[in-house]
Amino acid sequence: MPTPSSSPIAPRCVRAAVLALALAAAPAFALTNVPPGGLPSANEFSAQILPERAGVVSWRTLAQVQPVKQGNKMVPEFSKDILALDKKETRVQGFMIPLDVGDKQKRFLLTAVPPHCSFCLPAGPDAVVEILAKSPVRYTFEPIVLSGRFAVLRDDSAGLLYRLSDATQVEVAQLAPDAPKGLVPGPGPSAPKAPGR
Repeated sequence: MPTPSSSPIAPRCVRAAVLALALAAAPAFALTNVPPGGLPSANEFSAQILPERAGVVSWRTLAQVQPVKQGNKMVPEFSKDILALDKKETRVQGFMIPLDVGDKQKRFLLTAVPPHCSFCLPAGPDAVVEILAKSPVRYTFEPIVLSGRFAVLRDDSAGLLYRLSDATQVEVAQLAPDAPKGLVPGPGPSAPKAPGR
């Protein structure tokens, strides 16, 4: 009977372990495309792909919120700019994340950056707005502009910070001319076309 050190499997296991350690010790930039300074926040990245527009609340504005300890729990502390939007007719732009099956959505999330996975939020709570549409909005991969009654949520059980009620789609937003290519799938059989096109 072979001993563990004389077994033909042992050298393979040792080589695999050495390879795994070498890969683990390799610098992160060798395995990823993360810039040396780290990834930008969702609102910074959004500003690179969706130009800020007059009359549309920017994601930079919505990022002006900090968690603060109140008693024995953490609560959001919103800037004056955000609090001024509460219960006002407001426009926001971003990318749809459907919450139901179907090509039209009445309740969905709008995010600062395009989703990268069907099961993951692409950003934190300051870069997400819950949308309650007046009438169903056709799902699209393209960024859209919505108008509705904005609400600042101070203690939402789901952890949301913002909601837009009675929302209607105003238009399809335009990506910045220098936005990275391939960020949004082009129209085709797997990507529904934007409304009005």
